[in-house]
Amino acid sequence: QVQLVESGGGLVQAGGSLRLSCTASGRTFSVYVMGWFRQAPGKEREFVGVINWVGGRTAYVDSVKGRFTISRDNAKNTVHLQMSSLKPEDTAVYYCAAAARGGLPQIPSLYDYWGLGTQVTVSS
Repeated sequence: QVQLVESGGGLVQAGGSLRLSCTASGRTFSVYVMGWFRQAPGKEREFVGVINWVGGRTAYVDSVKGRFTISRDNAKNTVHLQMSSLKPEDTAVYYCAAAARGGLPQIPSLYDYWGLGTQVTVSS
């Protein structure tokens, strides 16, 4: 099993920045990719971005390209989601997920482990 714990959410004004972190523990050797998803009230869970744990390749949903950046700290089993130029429509619960597969999956069902989520609220 792999446990994921997110941190760093909060309330920020539009145009501001936040950095989310996700720390993995347990059988982390089985993890190949780490993804970020978000879910706003009444909406489906949406892919935000993903990073390959070994090679560092990344992919993002179009709506966050140029504003969000995912990075990893292999020594600390931690990935970060740096969010800049935040907009009210970025408001959601953000979830970290881990998958024991290659590629850069963007579908929630392809992920094996999930964190509990952290709230991000962007005020206008």
